[in-house]
Amino acid sequence: MTVISSVQALEILDSRGFPTVLVRALLSDGTVASASVPSGASTGAFEAIERRDEDPSFYKGKGVQGVVSSVNSEINQALQGKDPFDQSAIDLALIALDGTENKSRLGANALLGTSLAIARAAASSQNTPLFRYLGGCGPIIMPCPMFNILNGGAHAENSVDFQEFMVRPHGASCFAESVQWGSEIYHTLRSLLKNEGLGVSVGDEGGFAPDLASDEQALELLVEAISQAGFTPGKDVSIALDCAASELYDEESQCYIEKKHRARNLPFKARSSDEQIAYLKELIERYPIDSIEDGLTDVQDWEGWQKMQQELGGSIQIVGDDLFVTNPTFLERGVAEKSANAILIKLNQIGTLTETIQTIQRARRAGWRTVVSHRSGETEDTFISDLCVALGCGQIKTGAPCRSERTAKYNRLLYIEAFEAENSLFLDTNKERLS
Repeated sequence: MTVISSVQALEILDSRGFPTVLVRALLSDGTVASASVPSGASTGAFEAIERRDEDPSFYKGKGVQGVVSSVNSEINQALQGKDPFDQSAIDLALIALDGTENKSRLGANALLGTSLAIARAAASSQNTPLFRYLGGCGPIIMPCPMFNILNGGAHAENSVDFQEFMVRPHGASCFAESVQWGSEIYHTLRSLLKNEGLGVSVGDEGGFAPDLASDEQALELLVEAISQAGFTPGKDVSIALDCAASELYDEESQCYIEKKHRARNLPFKARSSDEQIAYLKELIERYPIDSIEDGLTDVQDWEGWQKMQQELGGSIQIVGDDLFVTNPTFLERGVAEKSANAILIKLNQIGTLTETIQTIQRARRAGWRTVVSHRSGETEDTFISDLCVALGCGQIKTGAPCRSERTAKYNRLLYIEAFEAENSLFLDTNKERLS
């Protein structure tokens, strides 16, 4: 019987140059596999805790030597001799070992790196592609990518307040064609920005990060780039937004404020919850937007989310990220109160593979859409690509078609579609489920 021989950790760097953790799992049959953990910049208040050393003399306090030590000692000792093919038992053991509700003692980064490394080792031990090990046999759904080609908010040092302006090439015939379309639109946008004298440096997720007068100007640029690339906005390619509204929310005034404009002493707008919903509705009417993520704050504005879903959810996808933080408990409340119709899935928000899968399955039972997502601080690890295919999530966001930590995920999906999936479908699951 194959068992876990050891798990070991190493401090590595993420795409922002900050430390993160890589965990290596060794099985008794000689199989070795590893997984690395991403890190977010715009984080939900109720995410599982990412543990850092907090030593200002070492990596400016962002070191993860404590996480490495916990994996190499306590976690390693607890998992030695256990069955690597019983993922739920492994993850339950990790959760019990940590012993806190938010995984703060050992750190969600310690637990997640271990959880994913063991799953990957188990798949490798059986000589099975990871997506097949997680999802079984049968036809698969290749996801529609959501390319974040213009960055703002916490992901860029510019004047744009909304965090992500994405294009969804849902009219493509296959995943490979959707990547082609996304890349062509991305480079068309670059030329468009240069021609207008705007900056073409990129933000954390590979999208361009120009200084713009407004979020509306960003949307105008995206529509123009889609058209100039030869596609019909709305028909071939739609726009998806991540407002990251919690970053804009002002507790004192209880309004959504264009904080970057305010910080630069530029004219700025402040909107109440109702006014924010009305503003998003206006944008939907003016632009080919079919998905809005985090249009309102996660700071207990459940009533506002209900109203946003009632007002907008019949025609577009309303995605909860910071509100649900991939947590089945928060998702249950969202389903009961009809607060959205889709959930963003981030492995490191909850901290283990098993809990992530449970959240996806609960969303599916409720008829909600699921969007598997990267983080702004990423590594070249492609686990989320296999996870998205394995569970038929149908949508993935992992940044612009630029920077290796982003393209690695897209390239893994291209490989799956070309060589490992005998029967694959490319469906616009957003449209399918809305109808």
